[in-house]
Amino acid sequence: QVQLVQSGGGLVQAGGSLRLSCAASGNIFSIPTMNWYRQTPGKQRELVAAITSDGSTNYADSVKGRFSISRDGAERTAYLEMDSLKPEDTAVYYCNFRIKLRWYELVADYWGQGTQVTVSS
Repeated sequence: QVQLVQSGGGLVQAGGSLRLSCAASGNIFSIPTMNWYRQTPGKQRELVAAITSDGSTNYADSVKGRFSISRDGAERTAYLEMDSLKPEDTAVYYCNFRIKLRWYELVADYWGQGTQVTVSS
């Protein structure tokens, strides 16, 4: 079955950088969209960045100019490069892939396990 495995994250000082990765495995036809979300306690999950199969990207206003989303040539891994980190970026970060298992099927959402990012002031 399809599985998303995240790596990266951890503790960093304000102004520092971190890189998150999310790799998909399984029998996949295509991944039209790869997203990164984040969530803090008591708040809804927030879309941070998105990238489509043609390379188009979209970012939350709060991270524009600081975060960069990319995907590899095989298009099964997404990356989130986070620079100039701020304490308010502290959250659990989740990858979300919209995946087609077969060409004739609709996309379905799959989620990574989440990874903690903590930015100290």
